[in-house]
Amino acid sequence: MMLKLSILDQSPRAAGEPTEKALSNTVELAALAEQLGYSRFWVSEHHDSLGLAGSSPEILATWIAAKTSRIRIGTGGVMLPHYSAYKVAENFRVLSGLAPGRVDLGVGRAPGGMPRATRALQDGRPIPGKDRFPDQVDELYWYLHDRLPDSHPYYGLTATPVIGQHPELWMLGSSSSSAALAAYKGLPYNFALFINSEFGEENMRHYLQHFQASETHTHPAGMVTVFAICGESDEEAEYLAGSLDLSMLWLAQGITREGTPHPDEIHEQSFSVFERDRILYNRRRMIIGSPQTIGRRLGELSERFQTNEIMLTTITHSFEAKKKSFELIANEIGLTLQK
Repeated sequence: MMLKLSILDQSPRAAGEPTEKALSNTVELAALAEQLGYSRFWVSEHHDSLGLAGSSPEILATWIAAKTSRIRIGTGGVMLPHYSAYKVAENFRVLSGLAPGRVDLGVGRAPGGMPRATRALQDGRPIPGKDRFPDQVDELYWYLHDRLPDSHPYYGLTATPVIGQHPELWMLGSSSSSAALAAYKGLPYNFALFINSEFGEENMRHYLQHFQASETHTHPAGMVTVFAICGESDEEAEYLAGSLDLSMLWLAQGITREGTPHPDEIHEQSFSVFERDRILYNRRRMIIGSPQTIGRRLGELSERFQTNEIMLTTITHSFEAKKKSFELIANEIGLTLQK
């Protein structure tokens, strides 16, 4: 089975660098991903974050679409509960009109930030008692495909512009509920292993076994996203991963820092037994090593999650090391270099 690789970029900011550099790095990485033969390039949504610059994936994806020509571009993802399904549909119809046949619309129910950001995004409106996310997914699908039922209060409303090729709608998640919802609605599903290392295989198995065919998908399409850091050797990769280890530990402890730390910083820390255990636990969400090690781990992931497509997300202090990581992995897996 030929393995397809894709990239999710969170536009991380290195400590000491301006935020504008994080955004320009994402655009540069997308162009490199296309050249190296990666299948998709998605960008994320995070709010009120000093370390991650991607707060508006629709705008960032549109800019990337203009800077590339072949790779599929999309969102990983739009946090749908914050927004009108109608407006999201129109945003992505415009994007699909600009980049026909290349657009993925990944949606999730997570807030993408702390509670104050959620309140600000919803302009202080009370959070509904009922989880409207499943209904919003239906509405988004209907608007994208001109399928609004006559029982809907806005029946007859059209999401414009009317285009020939629609974005592909993906369900994102890290829980059993997202897997069940994707299966029930007949949508592609991307499990966020980089967020949650628990019960991932079980969630994917449920999705594959309970998938119900839809108008757009007659068969399930599963993908898994994992942190990945590759170096020339296992030792180099371990060194580079120190930045991510420290960032994730600080995040769990509620420690706010303005950007990804230099990997040397982890050697300057004195960790408790609990903190060391936490670092090891977080490693379950990562694959780290030389090209040969990464290749083996990707094969294992493909078998565990019964998928031929894996999405990689990489956070290092050095952008050059990040680009090199994706180059080494592409060469190891044998992705096709685009001329």
